[in-house]
Amino acid sequence: MTTEEKQQRSHRDFPVWKAAMLLAETVYDISAKFPADERFGLTAQIRRSAVSIPSNIAEGAGRSSTGELGHFLGIALGSAAELETQLELANRLSLTDETEEAFEQLEDVRKQLILFRRSLKS
Repeated sequence: MTTEEKQQRSHRDFPVWKAAMLLAETVYDISAKFPADERFGLTAQIRRSAVSIPSNIAEGAGRSSTGELGHFLGIALGSAAELETQLELANRLSLTDETEEAFEQLEDVRKQLILFRRSLKS
Protein backbone atom coordinates (compact mmCIF):
# COMPACT_ATOMS: atom_id res chain seq x y z
CA MET A 1 0.00 0.00 0.00
CA THR A 2 1.49 3.32 -1.04
CA THR A 3 1.37 6.41 1.16
CA GLU A 4 -1.05 7.99 -1.32
CA GLU A 5 -3.38 4.97 -1.16
CA LYS A 6 -3.23 4.99 2.62
CA GLN A 7 -4.09 8.68 2.79
CA GLN A 8 -7.18 8.06 0.67
CA ARG A 9 -8.51 5.39 3.04
CA SER A 10 -10.07 5.87 6.41
CA HIS A 11 -9.56 3.45 9.27
CA ARG A 12 -13.28 2.78 8.88
CA ASP A 13 -12.49 1.13 5.54
CA PHE A 14 -10.21 -1.48 7.12
CA PRO A 15 -11.91 -4.84 7.78
CA VAL A 16 -9.65 -5.37 10.79
CA TRP A 17 -10.91 -2.13 12.39
CA LYS A 18 -14.52 -3.27 11.86
CA ALA A 19 -13.76 -6.68 13.39
CA ALA A 20 -11.97 -5.05 16.33
CA MET A 21 -14.97 -2.80 16.97
CA LEU A 22 -17.26 -5.86 17.09
CA LEU A 23 -14.83 -7.52 19.50
CA ALA A 24 -14.90 -4.47 21.77
CA GLU A 25 -18.71 -4.57 21.79
CA THR A 26 -18.63 -8.27 22.72
CA VAL A 27 -16.18 -7.59 25.55
CA TYR A 28 -18.39 -4.79 26.88
CA ASP A 29 -21.39 -7.15 26.86
CA ILE A 30 -19.44 -9.85 28.70
CA SER A 31 -17.87 -7.53 31.27
CA ALA A 32 -21.20 -5.85 32.04
CA LYS A 33 -22.09 -9.07 33.85
CA PHE A 34 -18.97 -9.08 36.07
CA PRO A 35 -19.57 -8.54 39.80
CA ALA A 36 -19.77 -4.93 41.00
CA ASP A 37 -16.59 -5.31 43.05
CA GLU A 38 -14.66 -5.82 39.78
CA ARG A 39 -15.86 -2.49 38.35
CA PHE A 40 -12.52 -0.75 38.95
CA GLY A 41 -10.48 -3.92 38.56
CA LEU A 42 -10.75 -6.46 35.78
CA THR A 43 -13.85 -4.88 34.25
CA ALA A 44 -12.05 -1.59 33.59
CA GLN A 45 -8.84 -3.31 32.49
CA ILE A 46 -10.49 -5.71 30.04
CA ARG A 47 -12.51 -2.88 28.50
CA ARG A 48 -9.42 -0.69 28.08
CA SER A 49 -7.59 -3.50 26.30
CA ALA A 50 -10.55 -4.19 24.01
CA VAL A 51 -10.95 -0.50 23.13
CA SER A 52 -7.21 -0.13 22.59
CA ILE A 53 -7.21 -2.50 19.60
CA PRO A 54 -9.45 -0.50 17.21
CA SER A 55 -8.15 2.76 18.68
CA ASN A 56 -4.56 1.93 17.72
CA ILE A 57 -5.64 0.82 14.25
CA ALA A 58 -7.37 4.18 13.84
CA GLU A 59 -4.41 6.13 15.20
CA GLY A 60 -2.02 4.35 12.85
CA ALA A 61 -4.31 4.98 9.89
CA GLY A 62 -4.28 8.67 10.75
CA ARG A 63 -0.50 8.87 10.62
CA SER A 64 1.47 9.99 7.59
CA SER A 65 3.40 6.83 6.73
CA THR A 66 2.88 3.11 6.35
CA GLY A 67 5.77 2.62 8.80
CA GLU A 68 3.81 4.44 11.47
CA LEU A 69 0.68 2.46 10.60
CA GLY A 70 2.69 -0.74 11.03
CA HIS A 71 3.95 0.47 14.40
CA PHE A 72 0.41 1.06 15.67
CA LEU A 73 -0.75 -2.29 14.30
CA GLY A 74 2.00 -3.78 16.47
CA ILE A 75 0.64 -1.94 19.49
CA ALA A 76 -2.83 -3.28 18.63
CA LEU A 77 -1.35 -6.80 18.60
CA GLY A 78 0.04 -6.18 22.07
CA SER A 79 -3.38 -5.06 23.27
CA ALA A 80 -4.86 -8.22 21.76
CA ALA A 81 -2.43 -10.32 23.82
CA GLU A 82 -3.42 -8.36 26.94
CA LEU A 83 -7.09 -8.94 26.20
CA GLU A 84 -6.53 -12.66 25.70
CA THR A 85 -4.86 -12.86 29.12
CA GLN A 86 -7.66 -10.92 30.80
CA LEU A 87 -10.39 -13.03 29.19
CA GLU A 88 -8.58 -16.16 30.37
CA LEU A 89 -8.30 -14.72 33.88
CA ALA A 90 -12.02 -13.92 33.88
CA ASN A 91 -12.65 -17.59 33.03
CA ARG A 92 -10.29 -18.85 35.73
CA LEU A 93 -11.88 -16.59 38.35
CA SER A 94 -15.34 -17.86 37.29
CA LEU A 95 -16.47 -14.33 36.48
CA THR A 96 -17.95 -15.55 33.21
CA ASP A 97 -18.34 -18.59 31.03
CA GLU A 98 -19.32 -16.55 27.98
CA THR A 99 -15.89 -15.90 26.44
CA GLU A 100 -15.95 -18.39 23.56
CA GLU A 101 -17.27 -15.84 21.04
CA ALA A 102 -14.77 -13.22 22.23
CA PHE A 103 -11.87 -15.67 21.88
CA GLU A 104 -12.99 -16.54 18.33
CA GLN A 105 -13.30 -12.86 17.40
CA LEU A 106 -9.96 -12.12 19.02
CA GLU A 107 -8.21 -14.82 17.01
CA ASP A 108 -9.74 -13.43 13.80
CA VAL A 109 -8.62 -9.89 14.68
CA ARG A 110 -5.11 -11.09 15.54
CA LYS A 111 -4.78 -12.91 12.19
CA GLN A 112 -6.03 -9.86 10.30
CA LEU A 113 -3.59 -7.59 12.14
CA ILE A 114 -0.66 -9.86 11.31
CA LEU A 115 -1.62 -10.11 7.63
CA PHE A 116 -2.25 -6.37 7.35
CA ARG A 117 1.09 -5.58 8.96
CA ARG A 118 2.86 -8.01 6.61
CA SER A 119 1.18 -6.42 3.59
CA LEU A 120 2.67 -3.05 4.54
CA LYS A 121 6.19 -4.49 4.44
CA SER A 122 5.88 -5.96 0.95
